[in-house]
Amino acid sequence: MAGTDTPTTRIGVAIDIPEPWGELLTRRRAEAGDPQAAYTPAHVTLLGPTEVATDALPAIEKHLGAVAAAQQPFIVHLRGTGTFRPVTEVVFVTLAAGISECELLAAAIAAVDGIHRDSRFPYHPHVTVAQDVPAPALDAVFEDLAEFEARFDVPGFTLFSHDLSAGGEGPWQRRREYALGGPR
Repeated sequence: MAGTDTPTTRIGVAIDIPEPWGELLTRRRAEAGDPQAAYTPAHVTLLGPTEVATDALPAIEKHLGAVAAAQQPFIVHLRGTGTFRPVTEVVFVTLAAGISECELLAAAIAAVDGIHRDSRFPYHPHVTVAQDVPAPALDAVFEDLAEFEARFDVPGFTLFSHDLSAGGEGPWQRRREYALGGPR
């Protein structure tokens, strides 16, 4: 989208990590020195930051509604830590259950015109807890959360956006919530 005169919006789609775990994981990310903690609460990404034509948003929102209606609520079980090192400097909390459901949602979300997913890496559902911070901070988070465990229901997902006309910085804005299994 960069380099065109078409107005664009940066979107992302994610599953929120509920309390008390969401705040704990976000706080631990901030303690590691990761500046994204201030802008991005703990979540499982279904579609990473993606620039789309602003006028495509109604069709994308309609598509997300259909994706949500076709998927039933499920359970995510977070347990322990993992890392993408040495490929990328990331430490994350792993999913022990809910992986397949996240993979199905991510694939269905990306299957709409106007969304071009970054395909440098295969999709791997996780909760980032440190990224692009010094190695000792990555190691500390990896160890500190090695015994972390949480289990929760996933009733839906959220579409987030950044207004690129304002530079696209700052916290992600909640644009719309989608209930799995359709409207209740």
